[in-house]
Amino acid sequence: MQQIEGGRLSENIQGKVIVITGAGSGTGEAAARHLAARGAKVVLGGRRADRLDAVARELTARGHQAKAVKTDVTDKDQVKALVDRAVEAFGRVDVMLNNAGLMPLAPLERLKIDEWDQMIDVNFKGVLYGIAAALPHMKAQRSGHIINVASVYGHVVGPDATVYCATKFAVRALSEGLRREVKPYNIRTTIISPGAVKTELLEHISEKDIQTDTKEFVSKIGLPADSFARMVAFAVNEPDDVDVNEILFRPTAQPG
Repeated sequence: MQQIEGGRLSENIQGKVIVITGAGSGTGEAAARHLAARGAKVVLGGRRADRLDAVARELTARGHQAKAVKTDVTDKDQVKALVDRAVEAFGRVDVMLNNAGLMPLAPLERLKIDEWDQMIDVNFKGVLYGIAAALPHMKAQRSGHIINVASVYGHVVGPDATVYCATKFAVRALSEGLRREVKPYNIRTTIISPGAVKTELLEHISEKDIQTDTKEFVSKIGLPADSFARMVAFAVNEPDDVDVNEILFRPTAQPG
């Protein structure tokens, strides 16, 4: 039976091989569930093997096709192995969703240098490694779709978020350059920039005063992770001649 997506047939999701980083929780897990339910073959990457395996087993038990591969996106070889596993299992890779991210907010003057390095390694270099892993396969296929996750904070600079914002601005710049370069290979690119979404991302904030304030704000207005999943599905489900380059979404109540 054909699936319904947003009031129309989801024929352009069904059967696609979709690799998702950061798939063990939050927005990545929600995207995996949403896309698998619409007929995608999902390959889940993340650091927590037990969590990934549980999600993959659950999806498989429901009749979906899912694989789990423990992956640290700061290791380019592990990201390559994730994508290669998708190709070995399903013969191709149609969508690379570079979703893994960290958000340890703090003002610069607190000199959380190790956290700066982590954000650069995961939020930016992790996206680069995802592109490097998927692009050769997509060039050979002469088709594919690379989706990079930025943030509302890739459009504005928020308080106590300078380095996090810098990584997300960088993702947007990288994605625009990628879009221009891959046109000869019929590859689509999308940037998805969420606003406040209720996920485990807030647990990465080590500064307790900032974590408390941020959690209070998100608890009041934050969207469920499935809102992100629907945005991914919309971009993927558009016909192959439609390139949805950027989606920016917020809770209706979010001012900035």
